[in-house]
Parts: sequence; C-alpha cells; structure tokens
Amino acid sequence: MARRVSRRKEPERGRFQLKELEKVEGGIFDTRTMVYLGKFFNSGIVQRLEFPIARGKEADLYLADAGGSKAVSGSAYVVLKFFRVETSSFKNMIDYIVGDERFSRIRNSKYFIVNTWCKKEYGNLKIAEAAGVMVPKPYMANGSILAMEFIGSSEGRAAPMLKDTRVSNPNGMFDLIIGYVKSLYKFRLVHADLSEYNILVNEDKPYLIDFGQAVTIKHPNAQEFLERDIGNIARYFNKQYSLGIEEKEIFEKVTGYQKQ
Repeated sequence: MARRVSRRKEPERGRFQLKELEKVEGGIFDTRTMVYLGKFFNSGIVQRLEFPIARGKEADLYLADAGGSKAVSGSAYVVLKFFRVETSSFKNMIDYIVGDERFSRIRNSKYFIVNTWCKKEYGNLKIAEAAGVMVPKPYMANGSILAMEFIGSSEGRAAPMLKDTRVSNPNGMFDLIIGYVKSLYKFRLVHADLSEYNILVNEDKPYLIDFGQAVTIKHPNAQEFLERDIGNIARYFNKQYSLGIEEKEIFEKVTGYQKQ
C-alpha cells in the first residue's frame, strides 16, 4: 500500500518535466519505464507529469495533467501508478497471480511479474467499474505503468483514506462498502486486500482502490480472501463506531450462502 504524501511536501508544479524524470529518486524512471511512459503522452492520456501524491515500496502514484484523449475528456488530472521493479515483493505478487485462471503462463522474470500485476489491476478495475462499484476509472496500462482517474479536489488534492476520515453516517458508509463487495462477488471478483487503507472517501462516497491483488472467485484462496476483506472492514467500523457488526452475517449477505 502506498503512503500518502502531504501537500506540504509536494513540489512546485512543473518540477518533474520529462527531461528531468530520470533524476527522480528511487530509480523509478529508468530507460524501460521512460519508453512505457512515452506511450501515455503519445496517446494523449497525459500532457505533463506533476508531483507524487503517494509513495510505497511497490508503487508510486503521480498526479499528471490530463491530455487531449477522449478517454480522459472532462478530467483535469490523471493518476499514473508506477510499479517498482527492484523493490516489489515478487513472491507476494505470484501468490495472487498463480491460481487465477486469467494468467496461466507465468515466466520467472521480475519484469514479467510486475507488468502482469499492472495489467491485472487494470483488468480488475474494468470489472469493478462494470459491476457499478465506485473505483478510479482505468484509462490505460502499458508495461509497469497504470493510468487512472484522479479521485480528489479540482485543485489536485487527493481524497483521504477512510482511516483518516471521520464518517458522519457510519452505518450508511459500511452498507455502501459491503454493497460494493457484494457487487464484486456477483461479477466473480474478490478484492483480497480490502481495509480502511484501500478506501478513499470523496464527497462522502467511498472509492475502492488498489486492485492489483484482486482474484476471481475460482482462485483457491478466494473465500479466505473474502473473509479477510469482510473481517477487516467489520472490525474497523466496530472499533471506530461501535456498530456491533457480525462478520458471519455479512459474509452470508455477500455470498448468499450460510457459513459453516
């Protein structure tokens, strides 16, 4: 999970011009990544990279000015998610790829694994979008870079995570989130890492994020992941708002069958 960057630490706009990108700390913008990045500019998805809005061990998120493509029409900003190759946990990634029937051929290559993870998140976001779940709209994936909708203010301030938000209607918020989990399940998808850290709150609406690890319900660990997702959300709302939620009842509501 990426760590959110404070506005006070954001550099001035324009600092990260294309000619300067290779100098950015952490080695994200190597030659290979620069080639991937060029397609986003050439396709009109973005026209300028601005500043990082979140940083993590496996990926960094940058705010970018939207380009002229119809795909981003009406949007002022786009988020570019750069997956790190050198510091990503490949073993952890493989655990969520192996067993997913969509990815039957897996090569023992760090670039292949990271690029597959990026492609997987893009596809999962498309499924979530089709399910009617509030998620960042995915625009394009290329190599180790994912472009998606920016969730935040018109001034470029990213929406806060659920954990940093005091919800005025916790029962309503919980019901919305579980409704999303149920909708994903109907579309045969399990988030597999859902928590207060992977939900943004924008204008009192929850947006689920970070879908790289999401698996289909045919994955051998899908039920375990679903139980963990529900448990994380139930425990958070019980702790913060004393809702008295029973995890077993929520699991049965989502899946439609009784848990033994």
